[in-house]
Amino acid sequence: MGEGKDNIASLMGTKRLADAVRQAKIAAAQRSDVVVDIREADRARLEILAEELQPVIDELEPGDDFFDFTVAGGSHPRLWIDGTANVMMARDRRTYRFVRETRLGRLTLAESTEPRAIADHVTDYVASRIVEREKAFAADDMLGDGKAKNGKATTDETEPLKVPQRRSKTGEFLIALTWLMIGAVIGAGLLLAIASYRGMTIVG
Repeated sequence: MGEGKDNIASLMGTKRLADAVRQAKIAAAQRSDVVVDIREADRARLEILAEELQPVIDELEPGDDFFDFTVAGGSHPRLWIDGTANVMMARDRRTYRFVRETRLGRLTLAESTEPRAIADHVTDYVASRIVEREKAFAADDMLGDGKAKNGKATTDETEPLKVPQRRSKTGEFLIALTWLMIGAVIGAGLLLAIASYRGMTIVG
């Protein structure tokens, strides 16, 4: 029992120490203009925000690579939420700026100096993205079922209806002209047959 309390106390102490280190980095950056210190302070603030979002991260399905939730370094550290949305620090180094990169430019979704407020906005964003993804999957499933049913209907049940093609005016004219010529030939043959028959009768 005493050992468990010691473990809990050590974990709490480690967490308090990590928070104290972050706060020390932030305080040092506020007293200095050194670029490295400023980057470290930005990263420390973003790590604080990541801790606020840890319950949301824990609720996501294991292996879900749609969301990121990693702090990326560089000249401007960012906490990436997914492939387009991230949180960065504003120029005052105290304001969290939740943005989304689009083809039309950067869109600011929320700003606040409180990590809890930004964490709430990020949580709402993650929820909306999950709903959008579920709708997209449902639409794909419906399209797949429709294709399967249509394929079964055409192969097993009945053949697709054939829509009669309308003949063009040129085609109709050629058909009429053909029948007219056939009629003329038949008529001329009949006239020749009648004339030859009469001639034979007169001669006889």
